[in-house]
Amino acid sequence: MAHSTMLHVRVDDEIKTQASEALATMGLSLSDAVRILLKRVVNDQAFPLELKVPNAQTRAAMEEARAMAKSGVARFDSADALIDDLEKVRQQ
Repeated sequence: MAHSTMLHVRVDDEIKTQASEALATMGLSLSDAVRILLKRVVNDQAFPLELKVPNAQTRAAMEEARAMAKSGVARFDSADALIDDLEKVRQQ
């Protein structure tokens, strides 16, 4: 077996918790996921996801979503309530 080394990564506690939970449902640990990522980088000589700088429209939508989440606006109790609201906006 190849010699291994320790890799330390700083990440937000909530992201770590959510990622750990999601990966656990797939039978993976955070360490497994990092090893898979790094192995793909080595094998493909590329980052395994397409990274792009968001365009102006996407940046505006991201900022709007952040503002909505921060203010608590546009929270819905059900998918039906969300769809009803979207239909109202579309009809305006």
